[in-house]
Amino acid sequence: MAFYALNLFDLADNDLYREYSKRSVAAVQKHGGQVVALGGLDGAYEQEPEVEPRRVMVLVEWPSKQAFQDFIEDPEHEDLHPLRENGTRNYLWWTYDKLDDLRPLFQKSGDSGG
Repeated sequence: MAFYALNLFDLADNDLYREYSKRSVAAVQKHGGQVVALGGLDGAYEQEPEVEPRRVMVLVEWPSKQAFQDFIEDPEHEDLHPLRENGTRNYLWWTYDKLDDLRPLFQKSGDSGG
């Protein structure tokens, strides 16, 4: 089942993320991942006061959670992740399971109703 990694961040004042982006496409594809959306901040419509919006958004679809984990742990790319970490600021990396619809979220724990 598909698995998503949502990356939200600001670029640091260096060129490390530029280097990361040149190499990361092949590293992501090696593990079956695909960037499905890139975005630059347009605005914050319903913002929590304590949350500052990030300027960049990258959404990556993975074939499974294991594929994502394999990407993270791949020893061939051990030098790749520090480029991302040091080339950004305020990094948020959230992962999501794919849902076909929202109904499972509305069901109470243990409720098998339809």
